Amino acid sequence: MSSHTRLAGALLALATTAATAAPPLVQALPEDWYPESVAIGPDGSFYVGSWREGAVARLKPGVAPKAEVLVKPGANGLANGQGVLVDAKHRALWVCSGSSGFTTVPQTPSALKRYDLATGAPRASYAMPDSGYCNDLAQDARGNLYVTDSYHPRVLRLAPGATALTVWKEDPALAGPGPYKGLNGIAIDGGRDVYVSLVAAAPYVLRIGLGADGSASEVTRIDAPRVLKNVDAIRAWKPGRLVLFESNAFGEGPYGGQITVARVDGMKLGLQTVVTGLNDPSSGAVRGDRVYFIESKYALLTKRKDGDGPVPTGVPFDIQSRALPPR
Repeated sequence: MSSHTRLAGALLALATTAATAAPPLVQALPEDWYPESVAIGPDGSFYVGSWREGAVARLKPGVAPKAEVLVKPGANGLANGQGVLVDAKHRALWVCSGSSGFTTVPQTPSALKRYDLATGAPRASYAMPDSGYCNDLAQDARGNLYVTDSYHPRVLRLAPGATALTVWKEDPALAGPGPYKGLNGIAIDGGRDVYVSLVAAAPYVLRIGLGADGSASEVTRIDAPRVLKNVDAIRAWKPGRLVLFESNAFGEGPYGGQITVARVDGMKLGLQTVVTGLNDPSSGAVRGDRVYFIESKYALLTKRKDGDGPVPTGVPFDIQSRALPPR
């Protein structure tokens, strides 16, 4: 074998390894999916919930993966698919089910749903207390799940083996203005702090200390240098660094959404924009130094007027990716 042939073979092997190690920069989702949340499993699979179809799609790693519907529409009473979380240790896929309407499946009271991570089979359902709204969720190292409630200023918790959600932290400081007075996104930074965002646009996020015994401490406001445009989801990236998905859900125009890296500096946030001009980027996930995100395009459903005709069909959706800033 010539040195040229060996070099070509080595380059081909390197290219193949690189292609399988990282997902493509754009990955197609099923048409009319209207995604709301994204999670990544330890094997690199993406799990994307549908706000309209009441289902969850999975994209397994590969050069050109094709989305499969893992959780079938309406399974286990899933209506508006909201926050999605992968618990690989317990082979569980957790999904918040909302009750906002605009779905192709029957509406059900909001609840936290559990499915089998491999097969998508229903496993359990946990009702939201006091007719709350299950929006997003995060998990600590002990396996506790923390759930934001969009109708009440509180975070709920489901402990391993528990049969019901309980209030972990309820405080007037967690309340916001508008029809949805509760919370939206949630993330746990380094196992020490829980960060949450209001449903409403606000110039801050909120931090709740997470005690070693799992208890909640006081609520602290972490101010940003501008109004954050509806932080729909939060992801912890590195210690003291968060990724904010600003959907601009209640703003003017369909392309005002953006993704922002926030550096926590005491009681302040330093902001660095990653990408702008997005159509309702309600969520995403961080893997390595890249952020993967969706555009929900909710206005096609929620802002329709009399005379607009039927809901459009064949609307494309995908997962996109951008590099996160090095510092």
